[in-house]
Amino acid sequence: MLPKLTKQGQILSEKEVFKGRIFTVSQRHIHTPDGLNVERDVVTHIPAAVVLALTPDRQKALLNVEYRAGINAESYSLPAGLLDAGETPLQAAVREVKEETGYTLTDPHAMTQVSTSEGFSSETNTLVWGTIDPTERGAQHFDQDEFVNSKLVSFDEIIAAVKDGTIHAGQAVAAIGFYLSFIQPNL
Repeated sequence: MLPKLTKQGQILSEKEVFKGRIFTVSQRHIHTPDGLNVERDVVTHIPAAVVLALTPDRQKALLNVEYRAGINAESYSLPAGLLDAGETPLQAAVREVKEETGYTLTDPHAMTQVSTSEGFSSETNTLVWGTIDPTERGAQHFDQDEFVNSKLVSFDEIIAAVKDGTIHAGQAVAAIGFYLSFIQPNL
């Protein structure tokens, strides 16, 4: 088994150059564990939860379509969202599924945590799976700058869309792959 990595760099200096709503950008001078002195631009980002919400028979899952500014296009994704202050990833998962889709996530389980691009960003996403009752859907409650189209889709169709690249959001691909590799075989 691989050992856990624990060595950190020593931040010699840091200057914040941008502060936004969900992330900041800083310039850091760092002494790395392998003895280098480097200068890096770092994005410090609020953590998020990403949810694979399945029907009890695991034949369907929630799939979202949402405009994403970073690619200036619509994208398929799983329900997801930033953690509110003091909120755990599982609490955020339940809240986000309710807000984005109107469904209630029950029995949420954390699968793993993934980094989006640790070379320059602190962003982490906790991948969660749980179940929803497809017959009980309430109202959606979006943030003021958010609109999400959400629907139940055959899980086999979602897997095929990951395989052919139609679903390409990294956290969705990771959640589906982790579930198929490590969770589904043990159910």
